[in-house]
Amino acid sequence: MVLVTGGTGLVGAHLLLHLVENGDTVRAIYRNITSIQKTKALFLRYKKESLFEKIEWVKADITNIPSLEMAFENVKYVYHCAALISFDPKDEDLLRKTNIEGTANIVNYCVAKTVKKLCYVSSIAALGDLKGNEAIITEEAEWNPEKQHSDYAISKYGAEMEIWRGQQEGLDTVIVNPGIIIGPGFLEQGSGILFKKVANGLPFYTKGVTGFIAVPDVVRITIQLMKNEYSNERFTLIAENLIFRDLLNAIADSLNVKRPYIHANPLLMNLSYKIDWFISNVFGQKRKLDRATAKASYAKNWYSNEKISSTLDTGFLDIHHYIKDISKL
Repeated sequence: MVLVTGGTGLVGAHLLLHLVENGDTVRAIYRNITSIQKTKALFLRYKKESLFEKIEWVKADITNIPSLEMAFENVKYVYHCAALISFDPKDEDLLRKTNIEGTANIVNYCVAKTVKKLCYVSSIAALGDLKGNEAIITEEAEWNPEKQHSDYAISKYGAEMEIWRGQQEGLDTVIVNPGIIIGPGFLEQGSGILFKKVANGLPFYTKGVTGFIAVPDVVRITIQLMKNEYSNERFTLIAENLIFRDLLNAIADSLNVKRPYIHANPLLMNLSYKIDWFISNVFGQKRKLDRATAKASYAKNWYSNEKISSTLDTGFLDIHHYIKDISKL
């Protein structure tokens, strides 16, 4: 039995689809029945709705220890994809509870139930920081607590510490650190928000650089790592390092809408997060931009995929071509 957490999110839903396609016996946890409909809609999008019925759904919450007991019954492999993504400083406690404590609960159950292997879907946000003489971020980069990180990044780094603790307790683990994941559906999550904003006429772009990867590559590589002998390792998963402007232009072109046309330079981005803070505090709205996120939007971070490329001798989908493909789905 394979257990998937976060099966109602972009990566988890695609992972469920591929696992059942390959004949695995799969169980997924959910918190409310409405969230399952997102996954079902994805199966319908790919015209594979009959496969959806092969998933065993169990109501549970990774932050509620007793609820996980039934979910782990007879489980041998776990893909831990569940996480909270938020860049609102007010969500700091919730981020820590979900991403760190929730992961600790998953690790504890894996150890107690003698699970054979656990894969944790982390993020490039949890990778280390460059030193003065370095230019490309790899799996070996050391986390510098003195540098500014978003609360989300800190929570994912803390979650990885729980995974390594599980390893010390005898659990076989593997961590994947994807870049920004591009995929269809889920317009209220992750990269889906970018598609939604561009479709609605997003005027701003930045010239920051970061790593991107298509969701099929994340799923394919993750399954390969789980089903082979690789363990107690972490792998950066990116296909390309892209300028945000170029990515937004590609999305706009695929949707046949106007490209973003105003350069949001560092000065404008820093002003924007201050305005966002003011609006949030005066009108009680949820924060959309914090200082760390504003800085990340114009930072130029280059990531290496050399380790995973050489380990699996694998290639990646071209991001620009993939954006065109999913716009047709």
